[in-house]
Amino acid sequence: MKRTAQVQWHGGLKRGKGFLSTESGELRDISFTYGKRFEDDHGTNPEELIGASYASCFSMALSGELEKRGYIPEKLEITSEVHLDKTASGWKIPQIHLRVAASVPGATAKEIDEIASHTKDNCPIGKILNTHVSMEVHIPTHESVAPESMI
Repeated sequence: MKRTAQVQWHGGLKRGKGFLSTESGELRDISFTYGKRFEDDHGTNPEELIGASYASCFSMALSGELEKRGYIPEKLEITSEVHLDKTASGWKIPQIHLRVAASVPGATAKEIDEIASHTKDNCPIGKILNTHVSMEVHIPTHESVAPESMI
C-alpha cells in the first residue's frame, strides 16, 4: 500500500507560499506559509498535519487493540499537541502529547491505560516520529478509580 501527497512552494521562505494536495483529493491546494507555521496567521502547517496524522492513526490503532481484547469503544476522542521549539541548532519537535478520552463499556480504567500505552508505542505513525510522546487518558467511570492517569 502506498499513499502520496504533493507540495508546491513558490518564493522565498518568509514571503513565499506553499500548496499541498493529497492523492485522495480530500486535501486540495491547501496553502501554507511561514506566517501560518511560525507566527499567528490563520491556516494549517506541517506540525498541525503531523498531529492530525498521529491522532487519527492512534485512534484507529487503539480501537483495533480494544476490539482484539473484546471491547468495542463507544467513543474515543484524541487530541495531539505537537510542540515546536527553536533551538541553537534549528527548529525541533521535542514532544508530542496525546490527550485520550475513552468511553469503553466493560473495560476498566487500568485495562484502557495498558492498552492505550501499548498502542502509543506501536502505532505506525508514532513509530516514525523521532520525538518523546507523552499521553494522558481520561476515562469516564462510575467506579472509584482516578479519572486521569499519566503514561
